[in-house]
Amino acid sequence: MPLARRILCGAAGVAAAGIAVASAQTLTVTPARAVADEAAVIRAGGLQPGERIAIRSELVDRASEHWTAQAEFVADAQGTVDASKQAPVAGSYREVSPMGLVWSMMPAAKTAAMYHPSPELGPQTIELLLIRRGEPVARAQFEQLAQADGVRRVTVREQGLRGVLFLPATNERRPGVLVLGGSNGGAPLRNAAWLASHGFAALALAYFRYEDLPPKLQAIPLEYFAGALAWMLKRPEILGDRVAVMGTSRGGELALQLGSMFPQIRAVVAYAPANVRYPACCGLTQVPYAWTWRGRPLPYQPPPLRRMPPDGDAGIEVEKTRGPLLLISGEDDGVWRSSAMADAVVQRLKKARFPYPVEHLKYPHAGHSAGRPGIAPAWHGAIKHPVSGREMNLGGTAKGDAQSSIDAAPKVLEFLSRAG
Repeated sequence: MPLARRILCGAAGVAAAGIAVASAQTLTVTPARAVADEAAVIRAGGLQPGERIAIRSELVDRASEHWTAQAEFVADAQGTVDASKQAPVAGSYREVSPMGLVWSMMPAAKTAAMYHPSPELGPQTIELLLIRRGEPVARAQFEQLAQADGVRRVTVREQGLRGVLFLPATNERRPGVLVLGGSNGGAPLRNAAWLASHGFAALALAYFRYEDLPPKLQAIPLEYFAGALAWMLKRPEILGDRVAVMGTSRGGELALQLGSMFPQIRAVVAYAPANVRYPACCGLTQVPYAWTWRGRPLPYQPPPLRRMPPDGDAGIEVEKTRGPLLLISGEDDGVWRSSAMADAVVQRLKKARFPYPVEHLKYPHAGHSAGRPGIAPAWHGAIKHPVSGREMNLGGTAKGDAQSSIDAAPKVLEFLSRAG
């Protein structure tokens, strides 16, 4: 990993990584660059034992919105503060959390609804400021990466497929993951880049609202995904017997559906999934069904408002999957009842005496974003759906969503590493 970017104070008051405005205090971040799911150690030094100081974090997101957090700490007997080991005594968060100064950030503008990551998978720079007796005395920077150094991108525009294949920085064949987004459409680049950063060959596959693909999630032929799997199995970078599928929201529903159909898929990861097939989405559509197979629409279940959907003909036959499943949900999901539906998947598998491991990571204070990889400002207000334009409440608290992401990310990577 790269060395820490450090503020070293001296007579000149200038260090390679920043500017010191006092002669004794230091602020360090180790490492100074890291993939967005990895924590850094933020440490202040040169303080008086028992002294109370503050550390403030700031960033500007893709939408040019300013975000900030601040936490107050008490220096230990050596005159240091280590945010990875100490809980703040006041501020934006109150528990021990190495990256609390990132996930607890709030926007300066009341009109901001959510954090927007850097465009084109660019790095996000976070400024850190050590405040002593009300005055700034040292600065440091931390850079979050959407993808690790050396990750390669292969644009996919062949055999009718659209997306981007992300390859890790190795010449060895690696396990493959088919990565699917939800009702926002497009290609789920960030999730695939994250997987490639941790050693997987990940195909971010678009299936609507992308280039020349259909504009809406309606009548999507599942043969398209069979073609994507066949394409992946022919790639020399991918281990043919180690292909998984990972999807989010409607993509989680789709991941379960594909896992039940195609024996090439050896493991399934589903974030905020449904246990049934839902209708076309979102807004006015030409047909009411989302998926087709062999030219025929698959049965679907209209979304209930207050109750769990019965399986019926729309139930996904998850028991036909040829490998383990990992389900991730938030109990405070404001979009749909993903935790209850994931529980229904588990119960269906138990009833069928499913022979493979099944795990459901369920987070009580997380919403529809539960477990998503990456440590970023987690606060959000009501947002507009990019396709329907309707206002959405994702549910969950910033702390709940952040803690679910920090807990789930390594578990997802471990699951995919041992699956297959």
